[in-house]
Amino acid sequence: MSTQLVETPIVVETATPRLSVRDLRVGFAKGGQTRQVVHGVTFDLGPGRCVAIVGESGSGKSVTARTLVGLTGADAVVEAASIMLGDADLTAQTDRTWRGIRGRRIGFVQQDALVSLDPLRPVGAEIGEALRLHGWNDRVARRRKVVELLASVDVPNPELRASQRPGELSGGLRQRALIASALALDPEVIIADEPTTALDVTVQAQVLSLLHDAKVRGTSIILISHDLSVVANLADDILVMRGGEVVEQGDAAAVLASPQHPYTQSLVDAVPGGHTRGERLAPQASTVPNLHLARSHSADQGAFDQGAVDHGAGGRGEPVLVARDLVKNFVTPDGRLTRAVDQVSFTLHRGETLGIVGESGSGKSTTARIALALETADAGEVALLGQPWSAISEPRRRALRPRIGVVYQDPLSSFDPRWNVERILLDAIPADLGLNRAQRVQRVRDLLAQVALPAVVAERFPLRLSGGQRQRIAIARALATSPEILVLDEAVSALDVSVQAQILDLLVDRQDEYGLSYLFISHDLGVIHHMSDRVLVMKDGVVVEEGESDQIFHAPAHPYTQELVASLARLEG
Repeated sequence: MSTQLVETPIVVETATPRLSVRDLRVGFAKGGQTRQVVHGVTFDLGPGRCVAIVGESGSGKSVTARTLVGLTGADAVVEAASIMLGDADLTAQTDRTWRGIRGRRIGFVQQDALVSLDPLRPVGAEIGEALRLHGWNDRVARRRKVVELLASVDVPNPELRASQRPGELSGGLRQRALIASALALDPEVIIADEPTTALDVTVQAQVLSLLHDAKVRGTSIILISHDLSVVANLADDILVMRGGEVVEQGDAAAVLASPQHPYTQSLVDAVPGGHTRGERLAPQASTVPNLHLARSHSADQGAFDQGAVDHGAGGRGEPVLVARDLVKNFVTPDGRLTRAVDQVSFTLHRGETLGIVGESGSGKSTTARIALALETADAGEVALLGQPWSAISEPRRRALRPRIGVVYQDPLSSFDPRWNVERILLDAIPADLGLNRAQRVQRVRDLLAQVALPAVVAERFPLRLSGGQRQRIAIARALATSPEILVLDEAVSALDVSVQAQILDLLVDRQDEYGLSYLFISHDLGVIHHMSDRVLVMKDGVVVEEGESDQIFHAPAHPYTQELVASLARLEG
């Protein structure tokens, strides 16, 4: 199939399309009016093929997916020229008949396994329920089938895992359990809605491998995603959606290699990785005011011996954050002692980005919290700008705290929902700057401009902002103290690709302008490679490898790093 713009959509006419969708339109009725959210989606899906529906939040891709399993909701208005699953007309189904189709003929895998699975039921009972509802065999046979299904999706010790509740499993195991449930009755079609979002790179690779294996066996797959790197590794055909419309569709390789629509091109350009290092991911932002006010701080450069952990910076700036031999233990709920951080050392230099990468449970976020002095290490020490940091009392830290800021993944949880943006930022501006009320309000406006937001946003409350806007406010709040160091803990992992691109460009701009140093924590290897000068790779609390970014990604030395890099989904497929 060649790449086509949406004005003349091309549909592959296979001899026997398993699923055929023609002119699908979906709206939602409210107050006597219908708001249209999906406009005329058309495609065919054959056996052993994967169609990817790509787009950002609000594009209509998930509504399209849920419509195809009859889950759009009571207020949905669904219209189509036809939606055929084999000889079954999906536009003519009732709630009762849909229950016979879901699971048996169409499997559905959602993004958030923790929400999708009943937290009070063992995983095995959840999977077995899908079999029971469709009258599959007896209870003993169903139990045996559940274990076989979990084993088939590479869940280790499936007998034990079947007896555990979702909260006792990792995110990757929960996602695999969802896939096992979707595969239980060997459906003709699987719809996977953002099945790898927020998963570690190796777990993501495992989930994609499971879907690939199902495709090889002849299962038809609809993959919903905003991640073009994921799409490139599985999809045969792509539909690109924006504002409820398909703006481009065609052969996956052709669309990704030579996108015809400007929106598709912007999505491709926004994917970070080694090939984008030193380049902008989004269109150039407008000029913003310089508001990094000088602060007078004294620093006793001899207060901490950095020589033992300075890894030879060469032409880099002076060390601004130094950690030496950090150790942190935790007691698990069953009373066992576990070491989350084990002899971790690093040096962050002025104007540098040091990436810390690792999977869930690797210790990277605990390391960040110790660096921020929000967690107390059991051993080791941290110095900030040449001064003792972890070893002093909190009252003594207060003078230094403005010089190190933090941006988390979920800023909404750190905002007071009763405060508007202006009050959130006013609260972050240090009192010792000596600004009067008018000057403080102006600084809020300048901070908003600094993160490319209009002044009117100051009047809004966090719940009325998009995810990207909230993250910009979180960055503005971190900049309010004129810090020299920012710790960014999964700061872009929950954002759509183009919004992520804008935030990453924004961070690079502020770093170039002010000489900021970033401690950048992420499980996203593409983001780490794009942003970082040097990289620490962590596994089970230990730094297993450290080096220049290109060296880590192009010539990894440690087997675990090699595994991570090999698992990285790449746009080139």
